[in-house]
Amino acid sequence: MAITVSLVVLFGLVMFFLLRSKTLGWGSAFVAVMFGFFLASTGASDPINQLTHAVIDAASKL
Repeated sequence: MAITVSLVVLFGLVMFFLLRSKTLGWGSAFVAVMFGFFLASTGASDPINQLTHAVIDAASKL
């Protein structure tokens, strides 16, 4: 749970800085957020979570 919240904060900060630097437009940011929101409610969310946990576990063992 703590890792998920940390990733949400990290991606939120990246989105914020991209918007602030005008690298990303508001429309693109809205599409990215909505894609993530709807992707989380599909069956793809479990494999994505498992992949994320596997990558974090592998990185912590280095």
